[in-house]
Amino acid sequence: MSTTHPPAVQGLTDTPDVDRSDPAYRAWLREAVRKVQADANRSADTHLLRFPLPETWGIDLYLKDESTHPTGSLKHRLARSLFLYGLCNGWIRPGRPVIEASSGSTAVSEAYFAQLIGVPFIAVMPRTTSAKKCRLIEFHGARCHFVDDPRTMYEESAALAARTGGHYMDQFTYAERATDWRGNNNIAESIYRQLSLERYPQPTWIVATAGTGGTSATLARYVHYMQFDTRICVADPENSCFFDGWTSGDHGLTCERGSRIEGIGRPRMEPSFVPGAIDRMMKVPDAASVAAVRALERAIGRRAGGSTGTGLWSALKIVAEMVAEGSTGSVVTLLCDPGDRYLDKYYADDWLAEQGLDIAPYTAAIDALLDTGAGARPGGAAG
Repeated sequence: MSTTHPPAVQGLTDTPDVDRSDPAYRAWLREAVRKVQADANRSADTHLLRFPLPETWGIDLYLKDESTHPTGSLKHRLARSLFLYGLCNGWIRPGRPVIEASSGSTAVSEAYFAQLIGVPFIAVMPRTTSAKKCRLIEFHGARCHFVDDPRTMYEESAALAARTGGHYMDQFTYAERATDWRGNNNIAESIYRQLSLERYPQPTWIVATAGTGGTSATLARYVHYMQFDTRICVADPENSCFFDGWTSGDHGLTCERGSRIEGIGRPRMEPSFVPGAIDRMMKVPDAASVAAVRALERAIGRRAGGSTGTGLWSALKIVAEMVAEGSTGSVVTLLCDPGDRYLDKYYADDWLAEQGLDIAPYTAAIDALLDTGAGARPGGAAG
């Protein structure tokens, strides 16, 4: 199976099937861009939540709560950027569908923006995507198109674009290009602004997870551009190629199975992932991700999706290392989306048993860390 996008995809986006000098098209384009920009203008920034740690450690742990966006996830920022990118490039056209390969949250956010500007939207997604996410996509007037093998999402999305004359958005290629990483209210700039009055305003570490790789690219590029000393860690779940590709230098690796942690983990290293910009990666067992989101609920009363747990587990490991070293500072990770989308998965013991996931050792490790500051590595978590 090919691990690259079919060469016809870019040609589809450039097809001159509308007269771009037509006043009616130009008026539609101006109105569509205005509507997308207006969404950002009327949206408040997302919260920066504190995860409670003993004051004597001299370490602060924060979660950037991206679940408060209008579509409930980190992907709202990405979808807005992708729509502006596609509109301004002339790729999104009136009456033609936008098609996206997505495991869920990006599709929810893109369906929202498609409805906002009045174009059809089709989400190409694994059949295992949570029912709650499918309902949210359909709520915004979009259609779900399922595939049995997650590795075929790219080809199926391109084929749908060819059959319908639509635009394949291709978040996995364009995520790092569509976002203005130098600033313009991106997630990195927001984090530093919100930390400005904290005792450690420049975080020692920011932990992200990788779906497209666009968020980690934005964070890392902004840190380097602003000449900060912050380091960027990317946490990768099971059945994903980012960690192995980064550590081995082989960016052509593929996986046979899809990730159980929705929204992150990919069967190949995606084009938007920028491995040279980041400082560290961790491979996180899925059971550790689930244990971490349940620990989050106990600590601050908030449920989150599995991708939040993947990042939180890695952030807690970094905290444990800092305690052991006697160093102080702040660590930031992301609360990517709400847990109510996954009540039948990460919060369901029956699902854990069905998947063969035992979270008890990881729960004990988190409890030990929060009680004593001692870090544990059950299951051989790498990184």
